[in-house]
Amino acid sequence: MFTVNTIDPSAQTQNITRGQLLLQHGAKPVWVSYIESGRVALGVLADGMMEHQIGVLEGPCWLDASSAVLNMPHLVDALADTPVELRQVSMDDFSKGIADLPAAAQAVLTDVAMAHRRQTEFAVSRLAKDAEARCAEWLLSHAQSGAHGQMAVELHQRKRSIAVQLGIAPETFSRVLRHLREQSLISGSGRVLNLVNPNALRSLAGV
Repeated sequence: MFTVNTIDPSAQTQNITRGQLLLQHGAKPVWVSYIESGRVALGVLADGMMEHQIGVLEGPCWLDASSAVLNMPHLVDALADTPVELRQVSMDDFSKGIADLPAAAQAVLTDVAMAHRRQTEFAVSRLAKDAEARCAEWLLSHAQSGAHGQMAVELHQRKRSIAVQLGIAPETFSRVLRHLREQSLISGSGRVLNLVNPNALRSLAGV
């Protein structure tokens, strides 16, 4: 079994408090963590809070060993959901441990890591698309025709309240609106949002 003891038996146990960041998406792995006990939440953080959660890990298990096997950046953030005990090994030692495995075992490990990464990429991209689709549908359902026939939405509520209705974080709602502006689907940044391209919004919302 490929455990932390296989690579570095001297790795010391670390006690991590709840809420501590263990991985940051986009960062290349420098250490590879093995969770001895505790629960870790995986997802996308915004302002230090778990904005979208795609899963949890319960020790004992490796924490995103797939990125380490492929030597690629982490796709998600990881936050200690409970007090966690873990041990870390350096990327150099981890890579040497893999290099010591038979070639067939290395090939299987790489294939499994790549499959896991593709699943994670799909989950993360789906979160973003779901948020955009929900926002687009909300805008369309609250739109009214103006004097010149242009559709617009007047925001009578705070963005935080609208985000709660949509089941997303306020930061996500603001980011999606910004993205829709950049795509020229909406315009305006005050209390009135103009729907520049309603057909594209309908396509995005799937309606």
